[in-house]
Amino acid sequence: MELNKYIDHTNLKATANIRDIEKLCDEAIQYKFASVCVHPYYVSLAYELLKDTNINVCTVIGFPLGQNTTSTKAYEAIEAIHNGADEIDMVINIAALKNGDYDYVKDEIEEIRDSIDGKTLKVIIETCYLTEQEIIKMTQICSDTFVNFIKTSTGFGTRGASLEDIKIINQNKNEILEIKASGGIKNYEQANQMIEAGVTRIGTSSGIEIVTSRKKAK
Repeated sequence: MELNKYIDHTNLKATANIRDIEKLCDEAIQYKFASVCVHPYYVSLAYELLKDTNINVCTVIGFPLGQNTTSTKAYEAIEAIHNGADEIDMVINIAALKNGDYDYVKDEIEEIRDSIDGKTLKVIIETCYLTEQEIIKMTQICSDTFVNFIKTSTGFGTRGASLEDIKIINQNKNEILEIKASGGIKNYEQANQMIEAGVTRIGTSSGIEIVTSRKKAK
């Protein structure tokens, strides 16, 4: 298993500076991670640093609370793609979900999906705030809209991904939908548990620790 290929090497700190993003991209090149995940402000920089590599540039939209208007999220996503993003991690409107306005949630996802020219879309549902039934509903919506990934967490909520979240998603998704786990995954054992549970991408700022601790475990 090429564990590095599962990892979105992430720095979404509010205080991240240019040197931090340069370091993030250098590390991604060294360890051959799947992508780097940065705020929209740094997409152009990450694109320039990685344009001659096979590493994707991922960014976040409507982050971290998800309650921007749909048109704002769509503009944000379109601009990110224009600036060089390959993958979009979009936070759902959690308030709309809590209000039972499922059509709004679905329509928003479809608008973002249709605006990004076939690029990868990951839908962040923030499981820490959802009931089991809401996780099931969001899994069904993500399956119905044919997005690429359902993602558990922003990393800014009250907790990150759990194996129980992954189990619920797996029991209710279609065969096409992939799962990205994020939030609190800091070592090889945690990452391996997620992968064994069916996760195909991991969002973490501890990517190096994960891949190097695997070698130590051997």
